[in-house]
Amino acid sequence: MPNATITVSEFVLHCAIDKDKMTFTIVALAIIYVVTLLGNLLVIVVIIINPHLHSPMFFYIGTLAVFDIVNSSNLIPRMLAVLLSNATTVPYGPCLLQLSVVYHLGVANGLLLSAMAYDRYVAVVYPLRYPSLVTKKTVCISIFLVNVISAAILTPYMVFATELSFCRTNVLPYCFCDFVTMVHISCTEDPRHLTLLSSTTIATGVGELAIILFSYSRIVVAALKISSADGKKKVFSTLLTHLLVVCLFYLPLMISYILPGIGVQLSAEAYNVLVIIAIMVPPMMNPIIYSFRNKEIKGSIYRLWTGKRTTPDSH
Repeated sequence: MPNATITVSEFVLHCAIDKDKMTFTIVALAIIYVVTLLGNLLVIVVIIINPHLHSPMFFYIGTLAVFDIVNSSNLIPRMLAVLLSNATTVPYGPCLLQLSVVYHLGVANGLLLSAMAYDRYVAVVYPLRYPSLVTKKTVCISIFLVNVISAAILTPYMVFATELSFCRTNVLPYCFCDFVTMVHISCTEDPRHLTLLSSTTIATGVGELAIILFSYSRIVVAALKISSADGKKKVFSTLLTHLLVVCLFYLPLMISYILPGIGVQLSAEAYNVLVIIAIMVPPMMNPIIYSFRNKEIKGSIYRLWTGKRTTPDSH
């Protein structure tokens, strides 16, 4: 029966990384996970216990920290298990669950970074109107919409993933369950699967980047009007570090997801490296870039460790 769908009960994950790089990769991933976990947990705790940080900007930062912890915990422990045992089996259901969490949070992170950039744009360009335009209610609605839009974009992937037939192998030459890799090892030859990935990546990626770059460009224009050299230096330093994280998140993902959809095959190792950089590195850097450079959070962390009572920050 040529049209029959052949399902599998489990997949075998096999991380395509050279043996001479294996030890370095394991150590690097373990360090990244510990730093990501501790950094983002500290940010969440500080925001929760300090009433002065219960403002729209810090709600966004706290949400980003939650996304980063969930995504890293969804991926890195499993990847370390795969690397340490050279290969490991994952039941079909949990594999699809891991895939769905990766893609949902990938889209959600991009949308959240766009919302955060727009929030800073309104705060800098329209400071007097900011309290009325950006409230706790609007932030909660925007975070809800981020998750709804991400779930809507994810739905076709889950439908397509369940349509895939595996008649040759159930070995995924990858560090975790991934839609592109599933399509490549399947016997289902339908170009719409990878075309969907490329089109949604282009649409969401370009749209989000446009919002981020527009917001930051307007902030730059506003910063150039600041007479203080120190003020300009602070704004440009902040923007450059934010753009670094944005580039680390977007560029590798866009390269790895768009190229397969237009017929350009990447080696398994190149694909692994690109996606690992995009998914693993930004969550580790986000607390440093968005939180620990912030004077309110730095002050709260200091008071947390020294045991001093929280007092209103001076502005």
